[in-house]
Amino acid sequence: MKVSLFQGILIGVFALGALIGLFVFSNYTSKNTGNTGVGTVVIWGTLPGSAMKAALADVVKKDTSLKSVSYVQKDEATLPSDLAAAIATGAAPDLVLASQENLESLAKFLTPIPLSTLSANTFQNSFVREGQIFTVPNGGGFYGVPLLVDPLVLFSNPTILSSDGIVKPPATWEALTGLVPNVAVLTPTKQITRGLVALGTYDNVHDARGILSTLFFQTGVPVASYSLGGILSADLGASASAGVPPGQAVLNFYTQFADPSKVSYTWNGSLPDSEQAFLAGDLALYLGYASEAQYFSTANPNLAFEVTPVPEPAAATAKTAYGLIYALMIPRGAKNVSGAYLAATALAGAPAQSALASDTGLAPATLTNLAAAPPDPTAAVAYSEALYAAGWLSPAPADTDSVFSAMIGNVISGRSTLTTALSTAQSSLSALLQQQ
Repeated sequence: MKVSLFQGILIGVFALGALIGLFVFSNYTSKNTGNTGVGTVVIWGTLPGSAMKAALADVVKKDTSLKSVSYVQKDEATLPSDLAAAIATGAAPDLVLASQENLESLAKFLTPIPLSTLSANTFQNSFVREGQIFTVPNGGGFYGVPLLVDPLVLFSNPTILSSDGIVKPPATWEALTGLVPNVAVLTPTKQITRGLVALGTYDNVHDARGILSTLFFQTGVPVASYSLGGILSADLGASASAGVPPGQAVLNFYTQFADPSKVSYTWNGSLPDSEQAFLAGDLALYLGYASEAQYFSTANPNLAFEVTPVPEPAAATAKTAYGLIYALMIPRGAKNVSGAYLAATALAGAPAQSALASDTGLAPATLTNLAAAPPDPTAAVAYSEALYAAGWLSPAPADTDSVFSAMIGNVISGRSTLTTALSTAQSSLSALLQQQ
């Protein structure tokens, strides 16, 4: 990809600002902790244990102060209850590694990092934009130190696309929709033997939560936001001052792919999980997280695939994609608080970030590491998208899935109109958020 003079200057300025921010970040840390030894630090996290342990082993080769940092993988669904029990019995870990999807469930068990230790300016200059989601409301500091980003990307099967005369994967949703008649293979009775992309249903679309969130963001819908009094409430774009409400436009677009009466019909609820369909070579396109590239390569070495950015609306003026951003957070009851913070900041440093990203298949959350694209094409896409990834403070993933699944199911079954399904989902999400 050619870079213009203006782009080169802009990247240079951006990288310099990030370097300054990270320098201040690392130096401010050592001054405020008053302790140069990390000591024993136990991390509980939701990322795969094998990848994180390999990453920590690589990090220790560069920073021996982290030699006593260990990692224990935890089930995302039970992490809040496990942490509560550990705190109650005096057995809390020193750090918790989880994404923003778990933040609302975990917040009451965390010790925020005060602004006197990590300033807002340093945080902003050091980490990707999505990291701001870990800001404590009302200027109370930060819930954690951002570590890694797993953005939603588009996987494609070049064998299927090229056999149908398609040169490259679609860059816009409009272009993607137009490919359905060329790629999807249906029997006379509308049975799908090969699909273009898994969209339209919920329960068998592997990353439906992230896909719908992306579509909402790209349409200008925040999904959730703080209302008066600091209470989180859902906003699915159920109303508009003029024209079709944006939330309804999202639902109409998404569900059309499961409607047998539409030319865009390419998926239905009787098909297998979309990740497995793509793995088997029965799906031309797959919307999933960048980290899934490692799974595809290992599970089916014969599967050829390419990774490109998630599609955007043709009229979009700015790029947006949903991403899981993982942060290291200090729980209440941690025995080694100063060591935990030192470990978190060291792991967010440039040398450690490179090893963590390489071993996990995620992108760094630190700006300095994103200034230059890596040679691996999949990683290059992940790094690029990490800069504009976005997220929202959601209820627990299982609860969000329950609401979104009912919303989509009611529309494609005809039980609810777009308006009713959207309003019901918005009310359900708001109720869940206010319970946190």
